[in-house]
Amino acid sequence: MPVTLGEKPQAGFDDPFGLLFDCHRRIEMFLGVLTRAAGLLPERALTPEERSAVERSLNYFRDAAPRHTADEERSLFPRLRACSSPEAGEALRILEELEADHRQADQLHAAIDLIGRQAVAGGSLPPEDAAAFADAADRLRSIYSAHIQVEDRQIFPVAQQLLSEPEKVALGQEMAQRRSIVGCNPKQPAGNRPAG
Repeated sequence: MPVTLGEKPQAGFDDPFGLLFDCHRRIEMFLGVLTRAAGLLPERALTPEERSAVERSLNYFRDAAPRHTADEERSLFPRLRACSSPEAGEALRILEELEADHRQADQLHAAIDLIGRQAVAGGSLPPEDAAAFADAADRLRSIYSAHIQVEDRQIFPVAQQLLSEPEKVALGQEMAQRRSIVGCNPKQPAGNRPAG
């Protein structure tokens, strides 16, 4: 169950929407690792390679994914809410649902992290913990599947259209600051920077 990201994302902080899309692909990839592990744990212990992949996935959701949520809730969504354009109407109606998804996902991540770290440490789980891990992974997959689709197909395209260039620059700068990247070259690909 190796974790490979493929090519490094080409988006830099001068392309904040490219970074947001890239983060969604990482979320899907790491969630896939957790879902596959959840399917294995009731049957057998994880191999060292699988345990390492699960640990990387848990670390991503613990350390990097909260920055992505902050990118949306502290930087993107407020700018959308400030738009007076009629095109923003439908997007604005669903922002609260997206924020509720974030809260629900946070709770599930806390549960899956606790159980998943037990699997990483020991390679296996008692049946009740394996079932709880699988349930949390399945619920996360369900939340993210719908959530990411709405953001990728509705929120991000509307925001790309409605936000001014200075707002997009500010969005990218805030994303860089969240990752403690001060004075970075905004055109440099984000591949070597902290993810999320």
